[in-house]
Amino acid sequence: MSTLDSTLDPSSPTYRANRKALLERLAELDAELDRARAGGGEKYVTRHHARGKLLPRERIELLLDPDSPFLELSPVAAYGTDFPVGASVVTGIGVVEGVECLVVANDPTVRGGAVNPWSLAKTRRAGEIALANRLPMVNLVESAGADLPTQAEIFIPGGRVFRDLTRLSAAKIPTVSVVFGNATAGGAYVPGMSDHVIMIRDRSQVYLAGPPLVKMATGEVTDDESLGGAAMHASTSGLADFLAEDERDGIRLARQCVRRLNWRKQGPSPRTGVPQPPKYDPEELLGIASADLKVPFDPREVLARVLDGSEFDEFKPAYGTALVTGWGELHGYPVGVLANARGVLFSAEAQKAAQFIQLANAADTPLVFLQNTTGYMVGTEYEQRGIIKHGALMINAVSNSTVPHLTVNLGASYGAGNYGMCGRAYEPRFLFTWPNAKSAVMGPAQLAGVLSIVARQAAAARGRDYDEESDAAMRMMVEQQIESQSGALFLSGRLYDDGVIDPRDTRTVLGLCLSAIHNGPVKGADGFGVFRM
Repeated sequence: MSTLDSTLDPSSPTYRANRKALLERLAELDAELDRARAGGGEKYVTRHHARGKLLPRERIELLLDPDSPFLELSPVAAYGTDFPVGASVVTGIGVVEGVECLVVANDPTVRGGAVNPWSLAKTRRAGEIALANRLPMVNLVESAGADLPTQAEIFIPGGRVFRDLTRLSAAKIPTVSVVFGNATAGGAYVPGMSDHVIMIRDRSQVYLAGPPLVKMATGEVTDDESLGGAAMHASTSGLADFLAEDERDGIRLARQCVRRLNWRKQGPSPRTGVPQPPKYDPEELLGIASADLKVPFDPREVLARVLDGSEFDEFKPAYGTALVTGWGELHGYPVGVLANARGVLFSAEAQKAAQFIQLANAADTPLVFLQNTTGYMVGTEYEQRGIIKHGALMINAVSNSTVPHLTVNLGASYGAGNYGMCGRAYEPRFLFTWPNAKSAVMGPAQLAGVLSIVARQAAAARGRDYDEESDAAMRMMVEQQIESQSGALFLSGRLYDDGVIDPRDTRTVLGLCLSAIHNGPVKGADGFGVFRM
């Protein structure tokens, strides 16, 4: 393979300015991650520990193999909403008894672990990842049930969580539930629809209705243990497969269940057993992305610090140069790469991408999309040359490609360029964002300018004078709104990605994802839709 040569100058003013801007965004990210890890706050954490109970991340740490990584997903879910950051649930991918599993852990220190619209969305996304990548799912359950004030938003879509559990089982993807406390009402169906269920003596309570509701509905007077205690479910109802003595014993039994799955990956092993690290320091990734998103940067500098041995065989390097395409390896796994070199995508770039995606599918090779695009080129000349149908070629190829896609937004991801570069709507297996990145229909200034032009034309059509002062105020308001709503934390808070990551972790995150996707088969498409030529 060809080895990438870096021309990055860490002493340059541009590099230092880029690094400073990105470190500021990282500080904001770290503050929100700290808020998520704090759960319900010191008061509720202390109360939880005083009851002899573990926190969700403590449970996860005991569940996973010692010193193995945990790729947490959507850690800042619910950022910018009325709900606590993290959405009262922890999700991620970790290794249990040598098996990569999707782990979901309720956080009972946040409103009793009640399910709100964002925790529901986060849990459903975890289920999607488990199914798409053939990952066994382990649920660490302790939830007060639905957040009643928002029941109208969660009741109907909430049923899909239980449906998805049964679909995982039908697809021969095992599901394990450990119930640490309450699992009431609809929450009772999480263990009820899992393949393996572990309950903890004198701790677990699983029932469709608690004693007060039973009394209201039927007049029967009962108690928690008789109605839904762990011992009852282990000896009488049969819902519990294993009865644990305490939380640690419950986690031990969960590991035992996973160990007995006889799990095998269906995808190919890494092509290179001992991959070479990149030639260049990943610390330098902090100064590559432009502080000003209107200024492009060379994605080869990123690839030189992410790919094995900094080796990259570029495809069509002299054609469609605003898009870099080529082949490399990442933690031993072969990948095809599409990376924006200049923000705008022209016809040549779209055609080049469509051909490259077809080649990757023919070779059963996963694709990595590195986004930094303002969209497809506009204007009379480009419309007449067929930018719509050429862009459609690329989007058609992305839409119908069946090899796994991994997407990272390094800077800008605007307009239909977001679609062509495999944004969230095109269902990449995983999508992560650098903290400096933004995504929207278009940039704030452009969007505000379009609204101004439309309003000005409307006033002229009515024969009215245009209020320039109001126009300036409107443009400022719109720019501020789009600026705030296109930022990485805002979008990640609404689960438009799977997490905001430190650029220095890009290689590790992509490597973990590649390993996870190879639990299932990796196979290219047998055909594509009609390509308009």
